[in-house]
Amino acid sequence: MKIVHITPHLGGGVGKAHAALCEADEETADRHYVLLEAPRDTRHADTIRQSGAAVSIAPDMGLVRDLISSADLIQFEWWNHPLMCGLLAGPPLPPMRTVFWSHVSGISTPFIPKGLVEAADRFVFTSECSRLAGNMAGLDADVVARTEVINSGFGYPSTGGHQPRDHRGHGISYLGTVEFTKMNPAMMEVIDRVAHSDVIVDVWGGVEASSPVHDAIAAMKHPGRFRLRGQTQTPREALQHSSIFLYLLQPFHFGTAENALVEAMSLGCAPLVLANPCELAIVRHGETGLVAQSADHAVELLTWMLEHPQEVCRMGEAARKEVSEAKTPERSIAAFRRLWQSTLAQPKRIPDLGRVLGSTPRDWHAVLQGVAYARDTGLQSAQSASKGSLAHFEAYYPDLDQAPTNPV
Repeated sequence: MKIVHITPHLGGGVGKAHAALCEADEETADRHYVLLEAPRDTRHADTIRQSGAAVSIAPDMGLVRDLISSADLIQFEWWNHPLMCGLLAGPPLPPMRTVFWSHVSGISTPFIPKGLVEAADRFVFTSECSRLAGNMAGLDADVVARTEVINSGFGYPSTGGHQPRDHRGHGISYLGTVEFTKMNPAMMEVIDRVAHSDVIVDVWGGVEASSPVHDAIAAMKHPGRFRLRGQTQTPREALQHSSIFLYLLQPFHFGTAENALVEAMSLGCAPLVLANPCELAIVRHGETGLVAQSADHAVELLTWMLEHPQEVCRMGEAARKEVSEAKTPERSIAAFRRLWQSTLAQPKRIPDLGRVLGSTPRDWHAVLQGVAYARDTGLQSAQSASKGSLAHFEAYYPDLDQAPTNPV
C-alpha cells in the first residue's frame, strides 16, 4: 500500500502530529510526504524522514502528478492554505483514491466546503466537534458514513512511575497563541477579578511588540498577574510547576486537536476552559477539568480551584490518565491504517474539486469564508498575509481574479 500525503508544509501542529504518527507507525516506508512549499522549520520533516518515510518538496506539477499516478491512495492534509486550494482547483489531477484529513474545525471561518466532503472517498475530522457542527448539515447519509474522526493532538508520553504532582501551590499557566485571534480577552478580566492577591499566571508564547495584548495588560488593575514569559522550546518544562492550565479561547477559533491543552492535561494540569465546541470535546466538566459558561463563571471557577487544591489534583490526575489512554499516536495510526485499507476497495477516479472551490484565488477564499463571492462582501486585503487571509492568497497569487496556470 503506497500512500502519498500532500500538504502545504509540515510546520506547527500538522507537522507535529505527523511526526508523532510516523514514530508510532511500523510501516512508514510505504508513505511519502509531498510538501507544496519549502519548510521554514525542518524539525518535523526531519523526524518523519528518520522514521523511514520519504519527504519531497514539489517544485512543479510534474512531480505531484507522477506521485499521484503511482500511489494507491492520496491523503490531502486540509486547511485553508492557498497552495492547497490552487492544487485542488487547478487542472484535473490523475485518477486517485482520496482521503482528506481536516486540520480546521469548520465550525467558523475557515469553513469546510461541503462539496469537498462529498467529493472525497473518505473525509476525516480531528475532533468530534466538527461532525456535530454544520459541516454535516444537508449531507446524504452515505456521505456522512464516509466521514470519521481521528485525533491529531497527543499528550506527552509517560515517563513511568508517575506520581501525582503536589498541588498545594497556585501554579497557573497559559501556553499557546498570545494574540486575540485565538486567546480570549476574558483572560485579563478573569485574572484581574480573582480575589487572591498572590495570583500570577505564566503566559507562554510569542507576542509582537505592537500587539493589542500589551494594551490589554496595561489596562488591568493588576497587570503584574499576567506574566509574559515568551516563546518556549521546552513546553513540557514550562508547565511542570503548574497545577491549573487557564486556557480561555475566543468562541470563533478554528482549532481542533488543541495540542497545548492536551499536553498540559497529560502532565497532570487541571484545565479551566470556556464552553467552546472544541474544548467541550476534550474537557469533561468536574472530571478532567472545569468548563466556564462566561467570564463571570470563569472567575468563580478559578477562585474555587485556588481554594480546593486537592480537587484540582484529582481532576489533573484524571486528565492525565484519560489523555494517556485515549489520545496517543498509536491509537490514531491504527485508525488510519484501518481507514486506508478500507479505502483501497474504492476504484480510482478523478474528483471534481474545481467545481467545489471555484476557478480563481478570490473565489477559493470566498468559499472558505462562507460567502458566494469575496468581491461582493467588502472583505479587505489589508489583513496580514497569514492564516488564509485574502492577503495570504494574494501573496501566492498576485492576480486574485485570474485562474493560475501553475497552481503550485
